[in-house]
Amino acid sequence: MAESIAFSKAADRATIYSEITPQIASLIEGETDLVANLANVAAVLKEALGFFWVGFYLEKNGQLVLGPFQGPLACTRIDLDSGVCGHAFSTRETVIVPNVDEFPGHIACSSAARSEIVVPLRNARGDVVGVLDVDSDRLDDLSAVDAAGLEAIAGVLAPAIR
Repeated sequence: MAESIAFSKAADRATIYSEITPQIASLIEGETDLVANLANVAAVLKEALGFFWVGFYLEKNGQLVLGPFQGPLACTRIDLDSGVCGHAFSTRETVIVPNVDEFPGHIACSSAARSEIVVPLRNARGDVVGVLDVDSDRLDDLSAVDAAGLEAIAGVLAPAIR
């Protein structure tokens, strides 16, 4: 365990994403349970990259509802027009927020979160069905490298989402 944590801190994120993406593809291959797949992906991302919080919100009845996650307590429901998650869902685009205190309408589920990235989660047909949300406890900690890596992982998940 200590080796993987040391590796995560020493290696650059692009390398980590390139290594874990095919591992995630293998992990979810053949598994049809969405909750199981999302839970394992959240765990891999948290372990490999050491993020403060990693999780999924899925659209249900006009709201984003908390799904599998790793990290401290989270908001249970988010309106589609609220916060970073609602914005990413509604615009169908990845959103990177260097300082959550400067994002209009940010929902502070944890005061320790300082920066955030949210990636739309699509099903096999390309419909946005939720979001992958990552919080860091450091300002300006997330970048285009994270966007590319997380979008690739979301792409791996798409065929498994019905």
